[in-house]
Amino acid sequence: MSAAQPLERLEVRIEGYVQGVGFRWFVAREAARLGLVGWTANEADGSLRVVVEGSADALDDMLASLHRGPSAAQIRQVTSQRLAAAGGFGTFEIRAGAHSGD
Repeated sequence: MSAAQPLERLEVRIEGYVQGVGFRWFVAREAARLGLVGWTANEADGSLRVVVEGSADALDDMLASLHRGPSAAQIRQVTSQRLAAAGGFGTFEIRAGAHSGD
């Protein structure tokens, strides 16, 4: 029996034509498929923000999915960073643009 992987956090900003194309719902489906918790929200500058926590392998899969996005999206740039998990999430949420972060 192998030890469980420690949880990590992935914070991502996606720029391009990423709002109004179902991207947040795409992210929510991927998070559910991968067993990730956190949130996604449209930002006022037209970008999309994603904050997820889970195993390193699941975060790798999520990042690959975010680089593809839904078919209607036109992704110009994806920036991401890995951090230690904060552990404050119980589910995955789609948040309104006026979210306050964690």
